[in-house]
Amino acid sequence: MLATAPLSAHAQAKADFLGAFGNWEAYSTDAGGKLCYIAAVPTKSEGKYTRRGDIFLLVSHRPQDNSTGVVSLEAGYSYGPKSKITAKIGGKSYAMFPDGGHSFAYEDAPLVNAMIRGSDIVIQGTSSRGTLTTDTFSLTGFTAAYKAASTACGVK
Repeated sequence: MLATAPLSAHAQAKADFLGAFGNWEAYSTDAGGKLCYIAAVPTKSEGKYTRRGDIFLLVSHRPQDNSTGVVSLEAGYSYGPKSKITAKIGGKSYAMFPDGGHSFAYEDAPLVNAMIRGSDIVIQGTSSRGTLTTDTFSLTGFTAAYKAASTACGVK
C-alpha cells in the first residue's frame, strides 16, 4: 500500500482505499472537497543523486473544480524552474512542466489515453542541482485503478 501518498496529512488521514490494481492503487477522500486519485511508485529510478525523497506518479480528479484526469509526478526533489520534463510511452513523448517538487502534464487527456494503452511510462527531468533522473512506472493495472477512481468521483 502507498501509505505515504503525497497529500496533506489531513487528506491522507481521511482517504479511503479503493483497491490495488497491479502496480497502481486508488483512493478517494472528501477532506476539503471530493478528491479521487490513483498512485504508483517507480519500478526503476536512475540518476546520479545522493539523496531523493519519495517518488509518486498520480492521476487525480477534483470534480467540484471541473478537474479530471490530472497527471502529476512527485519527483522526490525540486526541479529547476526551466527544467525540461518529458513522459514517454512507446515512441511518443509528452511534455510536462515543473512546479517545485512536482511536474504536471501540459495536456492531460492525451497522456491518460496513452497510459491506458501503454505498458510503461518513463519520465525524465532535471533537478534544481542539474541532476538528470529517469523514473520508469509500470502501467499494469492503470486502467482498472483509473476506472475505480473515476467511479468514486462520478467522472465518466
